[in-house]
Amino acid sequence: MDAFIQPPKNIPFYLRPGIWIAKKIVGREVLPAKLLAWYPKAAISSGILEALIAHHEPNLDERMLKLIRLQASFALACAFCIDMNFSEHTKYGITEDELAALRGRAEIEAIETFSVREKIALEYARLISRTPLSFPKSFVETLKTHFTERDIVILASTVAQVNYWSRLIQALGIPPMGYSDYCELGRG
Repeated sequence: MDAFIQPPKNIPFYLRPGIWIAKKIVGREVLPAKLLAWYPKAAISSGILEALIAHHEPNLDERMLKLIRLQASFALACAFCIDMNFSEHTKYGITEDELAALRGRAEIEAIETFSVREKIALEYARLISRTPLSFPKSFVETLKTHFTERDIVILASTVAQVNYWSRLIQALGIPPMGYSDYCELGRG
């Protein structure tokens, strides 16, 4: 399946380095980057957003960030996002039982390998990815008990970033690109 539109034949010269870098990082063509070339302002701002994603945070490890990106991808049923965020999941020790919970096929609370903080962060990712947004007061108090203000901003902005990409990618009809061997999950 193809995206709803094709990339422009002539991509502006000032966008080409960013598209090249994106391809170098993921090891494949990055169709969203090319499609955004139709509106360079969106391409540049999206590139900056992506370049500044949270990594190596002192109080939020890479596994936690990977888990919430995956949770948001599944909550939004974005096959492209699942495909992209699923890559290298084993590097972070994410198990099949944990994946089942992220997909909604098991209760997060029942998965003993999730830490208390991971369970709270995953619930937060689900709440952020729902429409309409609603955050029960008791949940917010629990969130504030287990995470610093900085942590909460990082969690919220990371999940919001996945939401941004999901909405944009789905609105352009971009199919999974084969970044992982698990791209069918978004459809099941």
